Amino acid sequence: MPANGMFDVALQVIDDSNVSSGSDSAGVSEDEDVQLFCSKGNTIVPKPLKKSISKIKDEEFSKTAKANEKRYASLPSREHHQQFLTDFLSEVLNNAVFNATERANKVLNWVDPEQLKRTLDLELKDEPDSHEKLLELTRATIKHSVKTGHPYFMNQLFSSVDPYGFAGQILTDALNPSVYTFEVSPVFVLMEEVVLKEMRTIVGYPDGTGDGIFCPGGSMANGYSISCARFKHMPDVKTKGLHSLPRLVIFTSEDAHYSVKKLASFMGIGSDNVYPIRTDAIGKIRVDHLESEILRAKSEGAVPFMVSATAGTTVIGAFDPLEQIADLCKKYNLWMHVDAAWGGGALMSKKYRSLLKGIERSDSVTWNPHKLLAAPQQCSTFLTRHEGILSECHSTNATYLFQKDKFYDTQYDTGDKHIQCGRRADVLKFWFMWRAKGTSGLEQHIDKVFENAEHFTSSIKAREGFEMVVENPECTNVCFWYVPPGLRNVPRDSAEFTERLHKVAPKVKERMMREGSMMITYQPIHDKPNFFRLVLQNSALDKSDMNYIIDEIERLAADLKP
Repeated sequence: MPANGMFDVALQVIDDSNVSSGSDSAGVSEDEDVQLFCSKGNTIVPKPLKKSISKIKDEEFSKTAKANEKRYASLPSREHHQQFLTDFLSEVLNNAVFNATERANKVLNWVDPEQLKRTLDLELKDEPDSHEKLLELTRATIKHSVKTGHPYFMNQLFSSVDPYGFAGQILTDALNPSVYTFEVSPVFVLMEEVVLKEMRTIVGYPDGTGDGIFCPGGSMANGYSISCARFKHMPDVKTKGLHSLPRLVIFTSEDAHYSVKKLASFMGIGSDNVYPIRTDAIGKIRVDHLESEILRAKSEGAVPFMVSATAGTTVIGAFDPLEQIADLCKKYNLWMHVDAAWGGGALMSKKYRSLLKGIERSDSVTWNPHKLLAAPQQCSTFLTRHEGILSECHSTNATYLFQKDKFYDTQYDTGDKHIQCGRRADVLKFWFMWRAKGTSGLEQHIDKVFENAEHFTSSIKAREGFEMVVENPECTNVCFWYVPPGLRNVPRDSAEFTERLHKVAPKVKERMMREGSMMITYQPIHDKPNFFRLVLQNSALDKSDMNYIIDEIERLAADLKP
């Protein structure tokens, strides 16, 4: 790798004598192609060209006026767009994919908001920009964006640029499907059913039976769980609405994702009717408190209808006791949902799937492959054991889209069970990754990220100044404090210590971002002062990276006297 961490990949247009210069819809040979340079080590060797780059660019320049005349047309033309798209993809590969993920390069180039407004050319204009200007804007966008695929971006519950997922994402955008009917999206309708059934099988639903959808994020998947649970208990809600209902109550962990409360509010149940259940010292739902709250709701004349358990809480990474929760749900006839958006990936591992023991008894599951499995954003699924409930709950049978007299089997027109109409084919990138790696590869990925978390945990336990929030993390969230030398002599049980420790993580975070060396988030929880939360889902990291993170926190905090 060059000393500056930069590595260039070039794309070239292989011209063909069959190209016509007569019109935007010129016929071309199917053999004409856009081809990537070959590489030998760090040397890029171009494939032979029939026409020089300079000649191609000169010809393109001479046609600029003609191209601008039809710039409004939404149709790719080899004559006007092939070279631009080739150059654009080269910029993306070089700067957003390869250089952006080199350890030697920065995670971000921090610029304060007002200065960034002045730096970026964001204003919209009446006249079109040239292709060169568009490439310039591309470079600026990449330069000033956070490189979330960088190995040292560990700030949120997503990271990485998986090469196969990236390829699937590109193909998705090129085909630009909307997955609602077989007639417009035949491959992706079938692909979704295959992937969703396999995921239900992995969850433990018998023979993978049930239903499922890809939806825009885990929050929406949790919303689908509320919708299906409510319909299951009171199907009249679909036609008669909220006026037909008594006061309904949902139960979830006090450390659960905020989406449960937000979607309950959105759906008219009300955030006050989401009863938070206390957690124990390691972040798990207290089942005794859950049962007492169920009984309290019933005594108030309310109707408990759902428990949303969590498998991998956002901050601590705790896994709720699913088997005990399932027992209570059976006892009180409640829908059991498991928000495994984060921790669901552990189901792929024989070693770690026991963390979710009891999930097979659930009514529904949220599982986001874009989190622990590192698929590109966004890739979220809602899975349920109840076959047909999504259609029963949400379908409206719009006759302009879901006609029942089509010439093919309309059971493959799956879109009516979604609350969306137009919908991306989020399945392709995940399916492509799965085919590229195999189930065994996904298991190896999970085992590796857990191994990294365990190594990091054992390392900081042995390092002066580091203290664990939860002594033995269950997931790949590792929550810890760093106590700088200037604070170590302050009595631990004093208000001064807590107040000063609370300031450490924000200051270290500011320094790491201004330098661009890495990104790790922090937060308080309950009565605990701010602490770091390292989240690991990039399986390309190794023990040396874990050591780098520890050393970097020490370096950034060395002179702090909060």
